[in-house]
Amino acid sequence: MALYSEKVMDHFQHPRNVGVIENADGIGEVGNAKCGDIMKIYLKIDDDKISDVKFETFGCGSAIASSSMATELIKGKPLSQALELTNKAVAEALDGLPAYKMHCSVLAEEAIKAAVKDYYDKHGIAYDESKFPDCSHCDHCEA
Repeated sequence: MALYSEKVMDHFQHPRNVGVIENADGIGEVGNAKCGDIMKIYLKIDDDKISDVKFETFGCGSAIASSSMATELIKGKPLSQALELTNKAVAEALDGLPAYKMHCSVLAEEAIKAAVKDYYDKHGIAYDESKFPDCSHCDHCEA
């Protein structure tokens, strides 16, 4: 059995939504100190929907594939749906990741949440803080 699925390889070799959105409405950046992966997600929001999303990722193939898939899964969706995206959903959409690479899908989930939180903060929109864990004080992203 191959280590990576065809979908992982496709999103790694042909990532979708790579780049920067100038004057983005929300920007989220997260990293994993253990492996060195860094993800940055840019959101353009129109009428509470994600009209555009881009990413920059410094990391392994699984990190790039997770970023690419996550952006595909939230593009065009309401912010509320983007906040429901889990790392497990990202991994499942990629037809799985090796267990030791699941942290890449966690980073994708956290980068999206950080970008949405940034949007809410910039626009003074109230939100439930429990939906936005502070990864600087926990170790779940280090797994």
